[in-house]
Amino acid sequence: MGRGIKGVVAGGNVGELPPPDAEQQAHSERLQDHIREVMSVEGGRISFARFMELALYAPGLGYYSAGSRKFGEGGDFVTAPELSPLFSRTLARQCQDVLARISGDILEFGAGRGVMAADILAELERLDSLPKHYYIMEISGDLRERQRETIQERVPQLMERVVWLDVLPEAFEGVVLGNELIDAMPVHRFRIHGGEPHELFVMWDGERFVFDEEAPDAALYSRLKALQNQFHLSERYESEINLIAEEWVVGLGRWLKRGVALLIDYGFPATEYYHPQRSGGTVMCHYRHRAHDDALTLVGLQDITAHVDFTAIAEAALKAGLSVRGFANQANFLIACGLTELLTQQPDDARVQLTQAAEIKTLTQPSEMGELFKVIALTRGWEGGLRGFALRDERSRL
Repeated sequence: MGRGIKGVVAGGNVGELPPPDAEQQAHSERLQDHIREVMSVEGGRISFARFMELALYAPGLGYYSAGSRKFGEGGDFVTAPELSPLFSRTLARQCQDVLARISGDILEFGAGRGVMAADILAELERLDSLPKHYYIMEISGDLRERQRETIQERVPQLMERVVWLDVLPEAFEGVVLGNELIDAMPVHRFRIHGGEPHELFVMWDGERFVFDEEAPDAALYSRLKALQNQFHLSERYESEINLIAEEWVVGLGRWLKRGVALLIDYGFPATEYYHPQRSGGTVMCHYRHRAHDDALTLVGLQDITAHVDFTAIAEAALKAGLSVRGFANQANFLIACGLTELLTQQPDDARVQLTQAAEIKTLTQPSEMGELFKVIALTRGWEGGLRGFALRDERSRL
């Protein structure tokens, strides 16, 4: 198993991927039929954002809504909390600082198998800094059950503090966490064609899903034209824009009354996101620890993601009345929060130390997760700094 973006082996084409078994293939075909029914109702084709939404979240059928294993060695990718408990323990130190001043709760979005929640709670218990509640916002019923199992197994004494939410809070104070949250939000894809931006749509050609393109609606055209002009995007240039992520940040501005939101994901500032050499966009798929870029195949069996434009996230935050209090790569954030100090506190066991040293290398090395993954802090009612950005704060790049 390789580790890189989401812990996968990068590269390769669809023909080189392990074939699904008969049960998986039947599941994929059921989801394809559902998407084709939606297409028929909605005019014969749908935006890529709508396709991505259905492929990932269609009730009972989408990748995150069905029961297949997604995380860890037996799944399709490995996230940082799955890779090492040191990630969550370090993040807990930043949560401790915020909770000491605000006395609020923690709210995690998209908690995966619940590993990060369990490890953060365990660390905060050791630090005598537990919040009254650890809320989890999870739309997948299957993942909710896996989260319950993980937390019950790892920190049963803290289970009563964990609350799953069905709707967003009207008002919240404390820490908001989103680890690899935004990358799974559906994106609109576009292509520069004939000197103008065109939106990519998905249609069925009788055998498989294929792309088509047409002029976007007026609002999206305005956004895409601005990107084209600002970054001098050339003919046939393809990329994405994540309007749903921007809407999510605006929503955060409505209900975060006091506190700090820490969003951790892989991505770039806009100047790098729309770099001339990144002419094929950033959409990637993850299937059995392999990465490829064909989002229209293996429907419902693979994860579909896009890198995060952190400049767009920061701009949406400011429009929502939030402050941007820090931006750093994952390596600098974790080290500033005491990652190496945690390593020195481990038992004097050479095997354990070697394992953890390898985990830290993956979390922090530029060639692994250290540089590509970024952390952005969005705040309201928070004065002063945050320890995770004390080593290096790169807000000037946004």
